[in-house]
Amino acid sequence: EVQLQASGGGTVQVGGSLTLSCATSGLTFDDFTIGWFRQAPGKGREGVSCISSSDGNAIYADSVKGRFTISSDNAKNTVYLQMNSLKPEDTAVYYCAILVVGTAGLRPLSLNLYDYYYWGQGTLVTVSS
Repeated sequence: EVQLQASGGGTVQVGGSLTLSCATSGLTFDDFTIGWFRQAPGKGREGVSCISSSDGNAIYADSVKGRFTISSDNAKNTVYLQMNSLKPEDTAVYYCAILVVGTAGLRPLSLNLYDYYYWGQGTLVTVSS
């Protein structure tokens, strides 16, 4: 059974930093991507960043480029999202999810939430001014 567990959320002041973790288990896919998404109050879910399991390549949403960094520790089956220079508009519930590459022609790097099949529960990040 595929499982994802996001953690590390909390309250931080504007300009502060947080690191989110996504611990995974039960992954048996040859090639997959782990993505981070967020959903602010009253808004839709949007892609933040994702990282390919095969080559470590990553992409970011324009809104977080230069501030967020995604990384993976394959030995721990965990993906991290380092968030720096946080802004009030970063306040959201953050989710991690898995895209299985090759399924229905899916390519490795995507921030389209509909390309992701497996989802973890969210972790709340609040940036206070």
